[in-house]
Amino acid sequence: METRELRYFVAVAEELHFGRAASRLGIAQPPLSRAISQLERRLGVELFHRTSRAVELTAPGAVLLREGRAALDAVEAAERRTRRASETPGIVLASKAGAAGEILAKLLSAYASEPGSTAVDVVLCRVGEQEKLLRDGRADVALLHLPFDSTAGFDYEELGTESQVLLLPLGHALSTRSSIRMSDTADLPLPRWPSRMGDYPPGTGPEVHDHTQLLQLISLGRAVAVLPESCRSQLTDDIAVVPVLDAPLVTTVIAWPPHSRSRELAGLVLAATRL
Repeated sequence: METRELRYFVAVAEELHFGRAASRLGIAQPPLSRAISQLERRLGVELFHRTSRAVELTAPGAVLLREGRAALDAVEAAERRTRRASETPGIVLASKAGAAGEILAKLLSAYASEPGSTAVDVVLCRVGEQEKLLRDGRADVALLHLPFDSTAGFDYEELGTESQVLLLPLGHALSTRSSIRMSDTADLPLPRWPSRMGDYPPGTGPEVHDHTQLLQLISLGRAVAVLPESCRSQLTDDIAVVPVLDAPLVTTVIAWPPHSRSRELAGLVLAATRL
């Protein structure tokens, strides 16, 4: 398959309308329809159920959509990394702003002392964006957090696992408890993260884009949040912390594209696993 065919297919699969897909691609509808039909004949499968009123993905079409997106992301990432290779040498490391601060500081210090180390450009991201930067080639390596971020398609090493705590405004009715369970948070204003920002559980509180905003909303009494234990180091005196006994454990990993052959990146990963 050609990348052009994959782009055509993904556009139709996402729009589920040939006219809208053609407009999005900047081409006429007839050649788009012919290209999809030719792709179906070559693969020997039906990718779409077409009626006069609707276009729906088939089961094989759903598989190709998932695989096609990954393939197009890989092509785009290859283009970006190739261009960056001709620019200033170094490693771009993506990390969620406000998370894994202690690990990140220790990692950068440890790697800088290694023979043959190179410059590390740290990009601090909004929640869930570090995974996207790694997939599309804007980062060479990333600190991700399971189970919220996906490591599908990456190689990775686990750096540490921790429990989670509930952050509350000081004086909240639950702030004096020695521990709670997730069921106790059912009616609390947990933050709503935008859908593009990883697999974070939905809440009923205000929409939040980063940890700085979240901590301020908690201080103001507008939100509460369940976060990894290590967040304690960032808190002000007006935020209370209560352990959550049955919250899922959070594992921090260092992840990179499996095809990477960078010695500098290998050195950074090795330094991380030694911490």
